[in-house]
Amino acid sequence: MTPTAPRVALLTGAAHGIGRATALELAAAGYRLLLTDRDRNALDDVAGRLHARGTAFETAVGDLADLDFARSLVEQAVRCFGGLDLLVNNAAAVDRTSARDIEPEFWDTILRVNLTAPAFLARWAAQHMETAGRGVIINIASIEAFQPKCLAPAYIAAKAGLRGLTWNLASLFGPHGIRVVCVSPGAIDTALSRHYTSADGAESLAEAIRADSEDRIPLRRWGTPQEVAQAIVWLASDQASYLTGTEIVIDGGWTRHLGRYSLTDRMLREPPPGQPE
Repeated sequence: MTPTAPRVALLTGAAHGIGRATALELAAAGYRLLLTDRDRNALDDVAGRLHARGTAFETAVGDLADLDFARSLVEQAVRCFGGLDLLVNNAAAVDRTSARDIEPEFWDTILRVNLTAPAFLARWAAQHMETAGRGVIINIASIEAFQPKCLAPAYIAAKAGLRGLTWNLASLFGPHGIRVVCVSPGAIDTALSRHYTSADGAESLAEAIRADSEDRIPLRRWGTPQEVAQAIVWLASDQASYLTGTEIVIDGGWTRHLGRYSLTDRMLREPPPGQPE
């Protein structure tokens, strides 16, 4: 029997956090990789780790807001490795303002990176996947798409759109053997999640946010990039061959729990008046 060639993956936002962990997990699973990010130094660090493992890979530094660059990524993957089996739309640009202050140019940039680029990358990748009769596209969204806060309107709108795009692509490409799945992480311990600081510097806003969220999460902790990455690799595998047009939420149960455990614990210890203890 002829050995099966290693699969080829294109991963965006590969230098940090979930993307970095996914690159390492895909390499461990035997993929040949095309990795892209805007951060050259961090991407070079990931490349060094892959080189030490003997992974076949290529890197490309650029901005996904440039759709010509985005299209060149698909072309580079096919040129270097002869095909494309997996696209992971992980790269994200985040806004921290509110709808009161958002500017049109910034809004357009956020949507272009988070929604437009993934849509067109999927289009161009699917052209090659259809020829092969198989392929997987995984879009990384966020629980903020359906459990938003009052900040980051462009980011939230884009991630909500990415979920809808997933359903649309799954219905279009399913007859051609292409699966399309959405992954929506919750609170994940990445550098991006730790960058908040208070105005006076007296307290780390990141620490306050983390403490509050962990008080709401049933598993009582943030997830790790590796936990998300392992789920992505499994979704891309043949073990998930009947999964398409669906969403995997990786949030420790946060979106299925209302309230804070500090209050719940008090309610359990202190029955309402008039009820037996």
